[in-house]
Amino acid sequence: MLEVEQLLAGHWSVGGGDRELTVVNPADDAPVTRVVCSAPDDVTAAVRAARAAAPGWAAVSAADRAAALQAAAATVEASAATLAETMAAEMGKPVGEARDTIAAGTATLRQYAELGPVHRGRTLAGHLEAIDLMTYEPRGVVAVITPWNDPVAVACGLLGAALVTGNTVVHKPSERTPGTGWHLARLLAPHFPDGVLNLVNGDGPVGAALAAAPVDVVAHVGSTVTGRAIAAACARTGAKALLENGGCDPLIVDAGVDPQWAASQAALGAFANSGQICVSVERIYAHRSVAASFLDALAEEANAWQPRIGPLVDRRLRDTVDEQVQQALKAGASALCGGAAPAGPGAWYPPTVLTDCTDDMAVMREETFGPVAPVAVVSSFDEALSRASDSPYGLAASVLTGSMSHAQRAWRSLPAGTVKINAVFGGAPGGAAHPRRSSGQGFGYGPELLDEMTATKVVHVSAPPTGW
Repeated sequence: MLEVEQLLAGHWSVGGGDRELTVVNPADDAPVTRVVCSAPDDVTAAVRAARAAAPGWAAVSAADRAAALQAAAATVEASAATLAETMAAEMGKPVGEARDTIAAGTATLRQYAELGPVHRGRTLAGHLEAIDLMTYEPRGVVAVITPWNDPVAVACGLLGAALVTGNTVVHKPSERTPGTGWHLARLLAPHFPDGVLNLVNGDGPVGAALAAAPVDVVAHVGSTVTGRAIAAACARTGAKALLENGGCDPLIVDAGVDPQWAASQAALGAFANSGQICVSVERIYAHRSVAASFLDALAEEANAWQPRIGPLVDRRLRDTVDEQVQQALKAGASALCGGAAPAGPGAWYPPTVLTDCTDDMAVMREETFGPVAPVAVVSSFDEALSRASDSPYGLAASVLTGSMSHAQRAWRSLPAGTVKINAVFGGAPGGAAHPRRSSGQGFGYGPELLDEMTATKVVHVSAPPTGW
């Protein structure tokens, strides 16, 4: 079993808190990781260490910071197999898929290493004797609070952008994947001066202490409830809040599409990573003209996915997923496949397809975060757009259509930060995301994340008076 430590000012140590957490393998309930939570004094020490290291790291040239990040990426890549095994044991992702996400993480580190040295500034024309400069500077200390569902790739994005722009970091991984976060930090930290990267461990109270600490940015990917608490803490301290919260992303299946292809896209969106992706397909609106064929094909896809997916991260999440499904069934939905938690050890849940769903059901209005595909039948594209838009969330949305007119109407009208046409996942490497409403605020990923991690300073320079 892994024994996880914290990292403060370059020194590894056991947390000083009075609480201990044990992570069990969601496949068989075997203990995997043990961690002593960081104490409030540990969080304070980590922030102080980052603050002390900030001026020196900011003074390092952009090229040298980028070189450090490139070297760190190579170290992570070389240890991908071991890191993937830790991730799989803690949160259930199959090892091959875990390696894919680690590869995405190393690619992100390299992306920011390339972009950092050319991060933009600009000048403004004024009088002939004067000029205004707009320069970008590191914000200072960034608190990075990352989730369990993609613990390496998400951390690499936030850590890479923060570090390459000259910020120092205090990182708190999810309490569900502390071993993965600890392993990643041990790979990254040797490439940076002491205090530039610090690690604290624990659950909600530790994250709350970090969010309330005197930092300059709090970057969080996780639940909406936690994101709102962080936003409130940042309002009190003046720190910048960079948040990707939960979502309840819709998928529209338009008239005229191939039902089998649409079902394969819907299954990918709903069942990949056992539905534990921030931008998973959470609710589906299928046009009546294709609904019957689409539902038959989606049930077949779900059965094919059954042997390929891993368990949910733990039984607590599985109970939440199953509760939403059972509530929907009692309210009139029907399960075409799945629909019940199996007996035995672990946190397994089968790919589930629900039909006859209504928008007042929790599976259609809340983030389920499990392998569940709830379907509502609509009579028109207008109805689908209206119902897909009726949500407090605004993370992403997907539309499957052969109509360019419908595609354009969809991306213009859907109130989501990302709209995907004819592909539930994908997009250009380095693409940005900008959630809306309850799903968060600020850019996550992409070159724009470098802007979030820096502050703009305007400098006015005038020539001295003639004759000096």
